[in-house]
Amino acid sequence: MGGSKAYPYGSMTVVRGHVLAALGVLKLATADQMHRLMAPGHRDNKAFRNAALDLARHGLVVSEGSSRDGHKIWHLTPVGLDAAAEVLGRPVGEMGGIARGAARSGSPHAMAVNETIIAITRTPATATRPVPRPQTTPAPVAETTGPMPAPPAEPVTDVPGIGWVGSWSTEVPLAAPSSRSGRAGVRADAVLTALEADLPVLFVEVDNCTEPPETLEAKFEKYLRYFRLTTKSSLGDDMPLWRTRYRPSSRDGHPPLVFVFNPGTRIGPQALKNRMTTVLKGTRQIWAGDYQAGYGSSEERDGYWDFTDAIPVLFTTLDRLQASGPHEAVWWRCGHRRWETLPDALDNPADHRAWQAREKVRRARHDEELAQRKRERERAAENERWATKPPEPEPAPEMAPCERCGSPITDPYRQDDAEFAPAEDGRHCPTCRRDIRSQYPTLRSTLFGRRQRGK
Repeated sequence: MGGSKAYPYGSMTVVRGHVLAALGVLKLATADQMHRLMAPGHRDNKAFRNAALDLARHGLVVSEGSSRDGHKIWHLTPVGLDAAAEVLGRPVGEMGGIARGAARSGSPHAMAVNETIIAITRTPATATRPVPRPQTTPAPVAETTGPMPAPPAEPVTDVPGIGWVGSWSTEVPLAAPSSRSGRAGVRADAVLTALEADLPVLFVEVDNCTEPPETLEAKFEKYLRYFRLTTKSSLGDDMPLWRTRYRPSSRDGHPPLVFVFNPGTRIGPQALKNRMTTVLKGTRQIWAGDYQAGYGSSEERDGYWDFTDAIPVLFTTLDRLQASGPHEAVWWRCGHRRWETLPDALDNPADHRAWQAREKVRRARHDEELAQRKRERERAAENERWATKPPEPEPAPEMAPCERCGSPITDPYRQDDAEFAPAEDGRHCPTCRRDIRSQYPTLRSTLFGRRQRGK
């Protein structure tokens, strides 16, 4: 097998670390699933099979059964659980159990959870060290007169995913700390914490379509009871219990709940649609929210939906995630009535923010109406003021200037001169008339008198 004495199957240290990390998160997995989750750039899963066999010789992993398609299912031993905690950098108390004996029945539900995690994570295929191959002399190529055919196009497989293996936890018990058993809470199939992707914590449930819809609806109610639990913060204030375990995000309300339906070949498309519709209608009180009516400063009766105590529920199918990836429109938010991308599905377009936007428009329209009324009142008052204003006196006709000095013939500011001046002659101002009268008479004026000149 080309290995060493300690690792006779020839596995590499990095691949053994991949196996421990994958099993520390997934609890149960086949070599093929670990290969696709951790290092899809490898040519096949042989390296992971050899790593699992080497780890089994050291008592870190064990296989107790096979999946429905015949692949060995591996899980950790108690010693392997400690090693996986060291690889993942997690406390041993947060690692969960070791799923002893769960692989004997094939674990179809655990395999579906693994496939969901692989479809959402989509670890990028990084290049591996090339394997040296013997050089051979190429055969001579026959000359051709036509163009060479183009090489076949490679399939596009680099669809981005969300998070990495350390972003996941599986089989997570959610209950109050005072509860000695998990009966008072719920056990989440998987939990995704990918704050680097600007997402809240996502609780994921996988349905193989083998249980009645009433069982799924009961799980919704358990989630709601858990999210409503409160505890005291360091400041003595009440805070949700789940926030002591998971970091809060920028959005308000309860964390989202993702339901992944995996019908397989058990039911057809119409039966799957009917099942989703039944679960949607039966859990309306969980995700619908409360309508707050009668708000606003205007006479319009408007309101908004309050999702503070509602769980955002998202539906999808495993085949959609595997075909398109988590960033495409593969999410159906209960109440949105269409397939959406994950950010759009998590958004609440009818919440308080939408009402605030409408209220801002209404206030702007109301202020504009008030300003328009004010302008109309001012215009009417101005028109009324102009209608009642007395007419201005007509300007006095202009008088010809004095022929002698150019001053006005009649000057209201020179009344003293006009009082002692001769009578107006229409040609001279009062001063000039008085000067002319005081002049010494000439011989001509003495003999013949003053000659009257025409105007």
